[in-house]
Amino acid sequence: MSIVVGVDVGGTKTHVRVARGEERLVDLVVPSTGWTAQPFGAAARWVAERVHVALGRCRPSLTLADVVHLTVGAHGCETPRQSATLAEELHHLLDLPCTVVNDAELLVPAAGLDEGIGLVVGTGSIAVGRHRETGAHLSAGGWGWVLGDDGSASALVREAARALLVRADVGATRDPLEPRLLASFGVENLVELASVMSWRGGVETWGRHAPVVFRALEAGSQVSRAVVTAGGGALAELVGNLVYRGAAGTTVVVAGGVVTQQQALRTALADALAKRAPSTTLHLLEEDPVEGAVFLARRSVAVGHAALAPTRSNAS
Repeated sequence: MSIVVGVDVGGTKTHVRVARGEERLVDLVVPSTGWTAQPFGAAARWVAERVHVALGRCRPSLTLADVVHLTVGAHGCETPRQSATLAEELHHLLDLPCTVVNDAELLVPAAGLDEGIGLVVGTGSIAVGRHRETGAHLSAGGWGWVLGDDGSASALVREAARALLVRADVGATRDPLEPRLLASFGVENLVELASVMSWRGGVETWGRHAPVVFRALEAGSQVSRAVVTAGGGALAELVGNLVYRGAAGTTVVVAGGVVTQQQALRTALADALAKRAPSTTLHLLEEDPVEGAVFLARRSVAVGHAALAPTRSNAS
């Protein structure tokens, strides 16, 4: 049987799966440290290094000559042009057929569905789908922590800190979130918190503090409740925008560390979806997203070219 490789490059971790038919030969999970989608040449080399490691861990070890197709779901490839460019770089570097999509596009096929909306809620947030008539790629969100990514782990921490600073400005009483967030960042007051978040480390370090927001919510924090509710609403807005623009399918497949681990955010998202996009249903992905990459690679082999999405038409 043909051997394919699927790669899910997320904002936090990267998962490489080598498969022969339905058999999983190896799974390699490593941090996404150093990953950036551009420049494309460097991104291709970054992916290739991890593919080589995964192939070497197969028993017996494999080489690129054994692989018939590689599909990559890449965090940071936000447009079809960007995906196509990275795919070309990978093809030239590895000399094998390659498909690249945004990592959110792996969710629907990973869930075993033929159409729907993929919603990633991790370090960042983005919703993707396909137009029900033209098949054109659709996306909403994914604008990065400065301008967007609302509802993501980093944005929840950002908005929690902002809310605490606003409360301090107006002289409001201390919310239960404040001492917890200060302790999580290892600072003594809000002035130090603002400094640390602004100038030390980067936004990629913020997400790990998100659990504090949810623990404070359980302790009665009104700030946390407002932040989580707003985050769920922002995520539902991404989905609603794609529905309005003609996205195919009614199932919203959601994945990502913060939404899978935090029931409060899922509840806020579900409540907001019921109002913003009542025709949709929420599906929490149980499979690894990389399985979507393997599915797309197998499909590409079956049809003889690099396909960007499943084309069967049963409704979700």
